[in-house]
Amino acid sequence: MERIEKQMQFILEIDKEKQIKRKTLQSNGKDFEDDAQHAWHMAIMTLLLSEYANDEIDVLKTISMLLIHDLVEIDAGDTYAYDDQGLKTQNERENLAANLLPEDQAKKIFDLWNELEERKTAEAKFARVLDNFQPVMLNAATDGRMWAENGVHLEKILKRNEKTHEGSEVLWKYMYEHFILPNVKKGRIKE
Repeated sequence: MERIEKQMQFILEIDKEKQIKRKTLQSNGKDFEDDAQHAWHMAIMTLLLSEYANDEIDVLKTISMLLIHDLVEIDAGDTYAYDDQGLKTQNERENLAANLLPEDQAKKIFDLWNELEERKTAEAKFARVLDNFQPVMLNAATDGRMWAENGVHLEKILKRNEKTHEGSEVLWKYMYEHFILPNVKKGRIKE
């Protein structure tokens, strides 16, 4: 029973992910998404868009990475992608996240999280594509409101996405042409 008790404790703990608000508006332009909604959205996107990965990927492994990658934010909080000060302490805060699972499962979860952070495998590279693509898509869907409100510069978006093409040339090109450039032209993203 000790094993299942640890698992239940972890499952209840990760329910808190629903309380972690992100700095990205939902497509309705009114509500901010939470980490759980973000993870769910990317999991579905993986099912639908995996054909655009540069290399063949294990879809279940990629979805697993995306479902667990922001769990550390339960303890660390969300860091806005363009918050220079928050990004300086992000890794330190995320590494403090508590681990409640049985040892074998904790190792598996940590290994997946670490693999995503290292961006060396095809799955990790594609997961990173979606982690960047999804908020850019939502920013574009809300007429670039959060980019404009936060004074985001094109240079920062390009820096954040400098490796996106490594996971999917197709999705990077689509994101750049359909989401980023139109918002530069509208003045929502500063040049």
